[in-house]
Amino acid sequence: MKKATPQQRPGSESAMHPDPVSNDLKVAATPKLKNKVALITGGDSGIGKAVAILFAKEGADIAISYWKEHKDAKDTKTTIEEQYGRKCILIPGDISNEQHCKQVIKETIKTFKKINVLVNNAAIHYEAKSLEDITTKHLKHTFEVNIYSMFFITKYALLHMRKGSSIINTSSVTAYRGSKALIDYSATKGAIVSFTRSLSENLVQKGIRVNGVAPGPIWTPLIVSSFDKKRIKEHGKKAPMQRPGEPVEVAPSYLFLACDDSSYISGQFLHPNGGEIING
Repeated sequence: MKKATPQQRPGSESAMHPDPVSNDLKVAATPKLKNKVALITGGDSGIGKAVAILFAKEGADIAISYWKEHKDAKDTKTTIEEQYGRKCILIPGDISNEQHCKQVIKETIKTFKKINVLVNNAAIHYEAKSLEDITTKHLKHTFEVNIYSMFFITKYALLHMRKGSSIINTSSVTAYRGSKALIDYSATKGAIVSFTRSLSENLVQKGIRVNGVAPGPIWTPLIVSSFDKKRIKEHGKKAPMQRPGEPVEVAPSYLFLACDDSSYISGQFLHPNGGEIING
């Protein structure tokens, strides 16, 4: 049974029981991202953490942008540096602010001199029973964190990304089938799909591929910081596999899109969602 202590969004892994699985120690490195640099928003925990660890295992140095979950971020950095010998920098702050997004890129370039892979992953959501219950404050914040930040960070990152680079955006299964209790969140995730497809066409002649991942129900801190005990217990039960996925089960989708294995793929989405068919 999944249990959790109530906490502030987007949540911390240190308060989750059991811990999400972020690192598959049974799988050896190839490595497919040798000497690449990856910038990952929301890379401190959940899906972003699993992606950061897998990328490091595959030879990449990592820059992690995150809000203020400092313990989670430090734990992820320790795993990357001590287990896999790659460098990792932590950049805390609010990505809903354009100037901070610019600073994220500035600090990444100052340390690593380049960005080969950009993963726009950070997100927030607030459950509401009806459209009337969605406050203007939460509506604006959801769009600012989930989609505005992608425009800002990608805009400034592209100044340093060259041919062969990859951009990967995190959407959600809710972009394709909706969610009656997450209307504004689902809207941002739909916007991310359109943003990804449009940007892929815009950058194809520059040799920069743009794709996305649309996960289903995954066991992450955002879940336990957003819902009540009943919803947490039921999380993932409606998926065909009747369980939530672990972050480590989602990370390989990002690796595939980041490396040369997907060299003929752009403008597409992968769907690690426990078997739900959404035809997207």
